[in-house]
Amino acid sequence: MIAFALLLLAGPQHQHDMIPGMTMPGMTMAPATKSKAKPAKPARKTAQRRRALRKTKAATKPRTAACSAEHAAMGHCTPTQVSVAMDHGAMPGMGTMSTTAGSCPPEHAAMGHCKPAAPAPEAPDADASMDHSAMPGMAMDHGAMVGMAPGPVGNALPPPIPRDRAADRFYDPAAMAAADRQMRMEHGGMRFSQVVFNLAEVQIRDGRDGYRWDGEGWFGGDIHRLVVKSEGEGTFGDRIGTAEVQALYARAIDPYWNLQAGVRQDVGRAARRTYAVVGVEGLAPYWFDVEGALFLSDKGELLARTEAWVDQRVTQRAILQPRLEVNFAAQDVPDQRIAAGVSSLELGLRLRYEIAREFAPYVGINWERRYGPAGGGGAALALGIRTWF
Repeated sequence: MIAFALLLLAGPQHQHDMIPGMTMPGMTMAPATKSKAKPAKPARKTAQRRRALRKTKAATKPRTAACSAEHAAMGHCTPTQVSVAMDHGAMPGMGTMSTTAGSCPPEHAAMGHCKPAAPAPEAPDADASMDHSAMPGMAMDHGAMVGMAPGPVGNALPPPIPRDRAADRFYDPAAMAAADRQMRMEHGGMRFSQVVFNLAEVQIRDGRDGYRWDGEGWFGGDIHRLVVKSEGEGTFGDRIGTAEVQALYARAIDPYWNLQAGVRQDVGRAARRTYAVVGVEGLAPYWFDVEGALFLSDKGELLARTEAWVDQRVTQRAILQPRLEVNFAAQDVPDQRIAAGVSSLELGLRLRYEIAREFAPYVGINWERRYGPAGGGGAALALGIRTWF
């Protein structure tokens, strides 16, 4: 320091010999005298003082930057008030952090990033439950939690079964039952009716023109119905040849089929009989309407009949209907000129045009064959109307 002060007092002097390679023309520099004291190195000491000052400030300055649990687990920062416990089975090379409850969220604790601190004691009435299967890797020591043991199983009676009609609690059950029946009748249990003539036609034959009808009407609901059927034929200018009327009770046995039972009465010029009837009627696959019935007469004669037809829609209004009817007899019936076996066979094909759904004129051809004493038959042109209301 003394040498440095002497240099400052001596005034500005150019130490050209301190800079290698620099000479001034016309100037001769005298060699500088060497001082016994060593020159100081102010730059190095100043840098050391600055580093020491920074370390001192860093040690005394409080840490305000937030250090999240996941960053602490990855070694990016060191959180305050953290006690680190290494869990070598959680993640290779990473420890499990044990932090306060606020700095260790449950999702991070489930992944092994941190370990929450023990919660503060709660009120005696507080209750908590944990589903250990919901979050893998979490376990609970039930012995460490006091007051969590289940209580004794109760023996109280179960609550009463709720009734279908809640209003029965406040009103007379009999009055509510009557109102319920009325509501069911108006919404889903209503009564319906329909009359339909599938055939009502004139048959033009070779010199033996006649007529033919086949229809039914029914009244009732979805399950129970009263059905009245009638069919017959005759020749113009003569009495009705054969005709019958059936009164049947029909009950639905599934969504597409009805079981029928009742009586049948023959009318016309043929021998009159009364029959007990058991039959079935319904909709077969591919939209075939099918009817089948057994007839047992008051004379012990057993007859049977089956019918089938299907509506093939050509357009929205033009419909083609093939039709088949077969009659059987278990024995000969001379009074009605019926032979045992197949007593008659009928095939028909009719094309109708629905002016309205309820009114459709048609034209077609019908072929019939009778066997036994009343043998005969042939083809006929059919002109008629299919209607329902």
